[in-house]
Amino acid sequence: MSKLELALSVNGAEHALQVEPRRLLSDFLREDLGLTGTHVGCEQGACGACTVLVDGEPVRSCLMLAVQARGRAVETVEGLGRDGVLHPVQRAFMESVSFQCGFCTPGFVLMTKCLLKERPDPTDEEIRNYLSGNLCRCAAYPEIVRAVKSAARKSNSHQRI
Repeated sequence: MSKLELALSVNGAEHALQVEPRRLLSDFLREDLGLTGTHVGCEQGACGACTVLVDGEPVRSCLMLAVQARGRAVETVEGLGRDGVLHPVQRAFMESVSFQCGFCTPGFVLMTKCLLKERPDPTDEEIRNYLSGNLCRCAAYPEIVRAVKSAARKSNSHQRI
């Protein structure tokens, strides 16, 4: 199968590679770029573990072809922290111990970033509704809600979200 040129920005860095037309964005990120924070769970878009941001919007990378991201900006969980400093959402999840196995955490962190951009001070119900498309096999949902509330407080304290 012939390969296609793919030029895109990932976590602020420009990349240009040849990829097969059928290559999934999740596989491209993990295998071609070595960004293994994007986890692949169900491979059907139902669990949210593979969530990344494409032009600032959450996308299930296991359902998107890499070539569909041509010319776009992709952000993975690895792109959140800067200069060795965790992003406030990452820090809130860590401080709240909002994970057990951690498999779902990258998807929840990226979804939380989007939620707080839309709703800087969400209610518990808004948090649960917004994150309802992401699954945690360990059932750490109360801790995840607590982390989102903590991240919202940090964001309202004028920290970068």
